[in-house]
Formats: sequence, structure tokens, C-alpha cells
Amino acid sequence: MEYRTLGRTGLSVSEIGYGAWGIGASQWVGAREDESVAALHRAIELGVNLIDTARGYGESERIVGGVVREHPGVLVATKVPPKNATWPAPSGLHPDETFPGEHIRASLEESLAASGLEAFDLLQFHVWSDEWVGKGDWLETIAALRDEGKIRFFGVSINDYQPENALELIGSGAVDTVQVIYNAFHQQPEEHLLPACQQHDVGVIVRVALDEGGLTGRITADSTFPDGDFRNRYFGGDRPAQVEQHVRELTEELGISTDELADVALRYVLDHPAVSTVIAGMRSVRNVERNAATSDGRRLTEEQRAVIRRHRWERNFYQAPDVE
Repeated sequence: MEYRTLGRTGLSVSEIGYGAWGIGASQWVGAREDESVAALHRAIELGVNLIDTARGYGESERIVGGVVREHPGVLVATKVPPKNATWPAPSGLHPDETFPGEHIRASLEESLAASGLEAFDLLQFHVWSDEWVGKGDWLETIAALRDEGKIRFFGVSINDYQPENALELIGSGAVDTVQVIYNAFHQQPEEHLLPACQQHDVGVIVRVALDEGGLTGRITADSTFPDGDFRNRYFGGDRPAQVEQHVRELTEELGISTDELADVALRYVLDHPAVSTVIAGMRSVRNVERNAATSDGRRLTEEQRAVIRRHRWERNFYQAPDVE
């Protein structure tokens, strides 16, 4: 496992982190706790030292905390949900409606109780709007929680497919890390966000690097998902067929099989010097071993990167399906 510095935090983090949304069975149907625990232990054995969870991830914090208490050197990040329970954050709101100080503190206390941990290495807001810079009491609350030793660093999870909606925050110096969707299809963060993070030494945690499974080669026109699984919405309408087509064209030009696609997609994201870590969702030991193997120091060729750039496919799968 290779390691990188998480921006100005100075923390050394594994290139492959553990995205713990899926293990909490909140919106990923079919998660089994025994399998999740085994996957977490295997990830740590392979050198993964950053686990990302959230208050809104069902039983995830409890499961993560139980494992991490056996491995005190592992870093844990969690998130505070917005008080108004609205994802993503719409414009026109005051931070008193989303992240008032008392809500931040209460959510953190619940997370600490659920996990059994004494502190979190990173506390993140689960949504963000640059309209909140300089408003509300959230920044004072974060400073107080640091002083109390309940958190070490502060970050935000940027609204889905809105990478420019944190540039003012990054420039303000108030944030240590940002978490952002960035993958071989969604390359928009390369334009402004990632350069800004490099300039201000802000750590970058990449999520959805495999496009919720779209960049694994396993989504086809015939793909179906269990009732209640969020992927029914993410891959709604004719989106599975669209994904299959784009993946076919990408793999053919790269000259690789679909089985190799996930590895190449992760390497593309890791190639950017601003990226500190990629939190891949891993609910099985097999997935852990596959993703961890990507962190071996090898990088894509310039020709491979050029091919991927040509297959940029910007769209927001959380909005209504579009038809091609």
C-alpha cells in the first residue's frame, strides 16, 4: 500500500481508503454485518488506514467503531448530516438552517456514542454551500470541538457534481479537507477544484471513483437491483444501457477487458497530484483485495490518460434520467 499526506493535516493516509456507506445497510440493500466486519479487517491487514463513515449510514459507525477499537492506528472520518435533512444543499439557505452549532455538537456526540470512539480524526459536513462562508456559528463550534479533543480536523463533503461550490471555502483557510465526486467520467474537478486544493494545501478525499459501480464493467442493460436500493434511482430509466455503451467504447479504445476497468479507473483518479486518497466502497473481502491491489506505485501511461480524457461523460445521475 502506498501512502500520501492528507493536505495540511500532515496525516499519512493510504491511497485506497474505505468508504463505509454500503456496510451500514442504509441504502445499499443486502449488506451483511459479518461480511462487512471481515472486509474491514482485511482492508486494515492490507494497509488501509482511513475509514470514512457518517451519521446517516445506518449501522456503519457502530460497525466501524467496533473494528477500529481493535486497531488504534486507523484513522476514522465521519460526517454531520444537515439539520434540514436535505441533500444536496439548495441555494438560498442560511447555515443556521443546516449546520447550527448545537446541531453539529449533538450529531458528533451521537456518532461518538454509536462508534464507541473517544474522538474522530476528521469531522465533515455532509453537504456544503459556499454561501455559508462567514455566516452562522459553525466555525466557532468546530474550533471548540477541536479544543475539547473530540475532533482533530475539519472537512466538507461537496455537493454531488458541484465541485466549484467549495472554492470560496477552500480559499478562506477554514477547511482542512474536501470530499468530492471525481472519476473517469466526471472529470470536472480537474478544472478548478483540484488546482485550488493544491494551492491551499487542502486534502482531497475522492468518492464515487467507480461511478457507483458504473466503472466496474458490471452494469449492463439488463442490470436490476433489490427494492429499496438507491441504485434503482441512480441507474434508473435507460441509464444501465447508456453505461454499458460508454464502458464498451472506453475499454475497446484502451484495449482492456471489463474486468480490468475498475483498476484503471482508480489509477486515473490517483494519477492527479492533488488527490490524497480514494474511498472505495467495499462490502466484501474480494472487493477489498481487488481495490487495495491498485495501490502499487504504478501509474497509467500518458496515452491511457489521453484516451480516458476523450471519454469524459458529464452528467448528474441523481437528477431525472436523460435520454440519449
